[in-house]
Amino acid sequence: MSAIDSDVSYDAINDYFYDHGWTDGLPIVPPTPVRVDAILKGMPAHDAEALISIVPPKMGRATLRQVAVNAVMAGCKPEYLPVVVAALRAVAEPAYGLAHRQTTTHAGAPLIIVNGPIVQQLRINCGTGLFGPGWRANATIGRALRLVLVNIGGAGPGVDASQTGHPGKYTYCIGEYEAANPWGPLHVTRGFKREQNVVTVVNAEAPHSMTENVQTEPNEIMCTFASSMATLGVNNLYSQGHPVLVLGLEHVQHLHAAGWNKRDIQQALFDMARQPWGLMKNRGKSKGPRFPEFVDQSDDNSMVPIMNAPEDLIVIVGGGAGGKSMFLPTAGGQSLSVSKIIE
Repeated sequence: MSAIDSDVSYDAINDYFYDHGWTDGLPIVPPTPVRVDAILKGMPAHDAEALISIVPPKMGRATLRQVAVNAVMAGCKPEYLPVVVAALRAVAEPAYGLAHRQTTTHAGAPLIIVNGPIVQQLRINCGTGLFGPGWRANATIGRALRLVLVNIGGAGPGVDASQTGHPGKYTYCIGEYEAANPWGPLHVTRGFKREQNVVTVVNAEAPHSMTENVQTEPNEIMCTFASSMATLGVNNLYSQGHPVLVLGLEHVQHLHAAGWNKRDIQQALFDMARQPWGLMKNRGKSKGPRFPEFVDQSDDNSMVPIMNAPEDLIVIVGGGAGGKSMFLPTAGGQSLSVSKIIE
């Protein structure tokens, strides 16, 4: 697939691309040479023919130009291209397990979490409705990565075996609300400098709302969260991994006022978000690839956590006013989160 001439009708172009399986089902912006060259100005110091990644399962060569073609199709601005490239580099890391993520029956999609000054510079939504529509940066950055995975990686219909999929397979990109985070943002927790721009990509299911409008004491809030997070059908109980907690602003205020920090939250949910082995052993993915060594499978009362260690829980702050936080289950240990600097 390459750039196309501009004298073909918009409808004909979209019909042609759709018939060839090059879209996500929505209309695309025709990737004319002029538009592709304009997008490439978002990374002017880079060779347009430089290889960014090999994308499975087709093992397609994702050059910067090919990524730019898909970014045009998604509706990106030139300044979004470095974020798309960083996200592609993140999913290409072995820890993410892209080959399996492209063909699995699991309902996961690459969630892009953006940190650093670039969140405000590009107006990436991190507040009210952060998982919803209305923000060009969120919508098109996530969509561009999806189109790369489909068009260069070959993971379109018939290859993507997800039983149900979820809306994040159209686009799945958010910013962290760093100004509302009293403990330090995700990328700083992961060893980056606050002034650096970073993407963290994790293969996540759709967000699940956890409502707690009554309790304000931290342990009680954690009790509500743990009940929602450690359900018997969730992948993380059977193969752990890096599940995601997006803390709402009211919950952050209650926790911070009580003197809790991010590590306290991670430790509490590591301790509380569990189920007994006896209840799990004949369900779900009990023969899955990873269980913590401390789980005694000869003891039905041994408790199984949703992560191997407290720090494996990704904790960020986002959203608007209201007593709700969000839990995003993941594929488990087969696909771990990866962070990359945005060049």
